[in-house]
Parts: sequence; structure tokens; C-alpha cells
Amino acid sequence: MTGMDTEILVDVWRRLLVDPRKSWVLFEHGTCVVLPDPDGELAEQATEILKQFGPARAGSSAGDFGVIDVKDAEGWVVTGHHNDVLTYVGPDEPHEQSQIVVGLCGRSKRDQDGTELHVVHVEDNRD
Repeated sequence: MTGMDTEILVDVWRRLLVDPRKSWVLFEHGTCVVLPDPDGELAEQATEILKQFGPARAGSSAGDFGVIDVKDAEGWVVTGHHNDVLTYVGPDEPHEQSQIVVGLCGRSKRDQDGTELHVVHVEDNRD
């Protein structure tokens, strides 16, 4: 699985995250870590969260996911076991558009981001 186009992902997340005061960090494969109470270096804070809550472990809460059909972009947002870790799945990514296949695709992308930890964008919206 290769990384998605960063400009497209940034645009999608700007549309999806409706609170302009929230800071967030984007990882290479589409995982976004929202930082509701950012403190210090945002990329470091998000990397620590994703390092802990990104890798999927089947049979544990780390393997759980939910799928959200989004209104402001084509595709889906896949949730996991941390409320502020979200992964975007584009409409052409899964081989099938069922909830389970989309969810597994998003979980796989979150796992890859949580393992590689490659930050591609930081949106610092602190005052």
C-alpha cells in the first residue's frame, strides 16, 4: 500500500474536521490524529498517540474499527480504539465498498501509519 497524495489528503481533512480551532497531524497513508488540547510539538504529540493506538492487533480493541460515511468528501472515515485517531479511505481504495472491506482497509492503513510514523502535514490551529 503506497501513501496517498498529501495535498488531496490535507484538503479532505480540512473539509472533514469542522472545528477550525482543532490542531491535527496527518500521516502518510491517511491517518489523522486530532489534538484537542495540544501542548508543545504537535508532530511529536501525535506520533506518540499513533505509536500507541495505531498498530492493529487482531483480537484486541486495537483491531476494532467503525466506518463513517462522510458527507463532505467522497470516501469514508474509519475509526479505531482512540477517538482522536481517524483514517480516511478514498472511494477507489477498497476492492469492494462494503462496511467490512472499507473498515479492514482503513485499519490496515492505520496500522501502517502507526508502524511507519511518517508525518506529512501538521495543521497548527492554536491561538
